[in-house]
Amino acid sequence: MDDFTLNEMLEMSRKNISFQEGDHKFNYRVCGIILHEGKILAMQDERSPYYYLPGGRVKMGETAEQAILREYSEELNITPEIIRPLWLNQAFFTEDVDKLQYHELCLYFLLSGEGTGLFKMGEQFTLKERHHTHRFVWMPLEQLEKEYFYPLFLKKEIFHLPDSFTIRTEYE
Repeated sequence: MDDFTLNEMLEMSRKNISFQEGDHKFNYRVCGIILHEGKILAMQDERSPYYYLPGGRVKMGETAEQAILREYSEELNITPEIIRPLWLNQAFFTEDVDKLQYHELCLYFLLSGEGTGLFKMGEQFTLKERHHTHRFVWMPLEQLEKEYFYPLFLKKEIFHLPDSFTIRTEYE
């Protein structure tokens, strides 16, 4: 059995805002966008053949802002600065790995990695989070269109970040 600290055990006891009924799943998630020198920070894990943004599920009783900072701390061992929320994306899709039909609400935040040491980690790097291995890559924005990358809308919208918080709906 893994040895966990009291804080880790308390954290794990807080439930993700996610549930499944049959082959349908609901998720409430947050994602962060960090841009640097014309590139976006993307990641993969051992189960996903595609790239996606760092982030994860919001836990019960947690704000979206707390969730994005927690997720970046867990996945990248950094605490970025939240610049502003960009989108609430209402997504309806079939996930490529588990084949479930998803209804997902995801809040996208523009973040700053300045002063975190993130830009010194290299163009590609790997970090462990508990029993997961995450591979991170600084992907040129122009390359997104050609990559196996989700969410699909970001391949075009990354070039048109909204000035104010926007609600959008995506059917994939």
